[in-house]
Amino acid sequence: MVTRIGGQRRKTRSMMSKQRRSRGKLSMRAYLQKLEPGQKVALKTEPSVQRGTYFRRFHGKVGLVSKKLGTCYEVLIKDGNKEKRLIVHPVHLKVVS
Repeated sequence: MVTRIGGQRRKTRSMMSKQRRSRGKLSMRAYLQKLEPGQKVALKTEPSVQRGTYFRRFHGKVGLVSKKLGTCYEVLIKDGNKEKRLIVHPVHLKVVS
């Protein structure tokens, strides 16, 4: 068998990279945002913050905030027919109205 080399962020060159003009400091507003349980959020990785990120398959999915766990949030998403729970830092979440 062939073993794969690399970790969670392999093959994510374009997905987890920023545009040239948006590089630099990240906004504190996104970092410190407060979310309520039941709120709809979209998963969008902030590449400059590696902690609290999710697996690349879930990039762009929309889910519901379930509860707060420390500084992160538990988000419920549908992956096929299964409902999955992700623990995500608020920097990687965008509110969907």
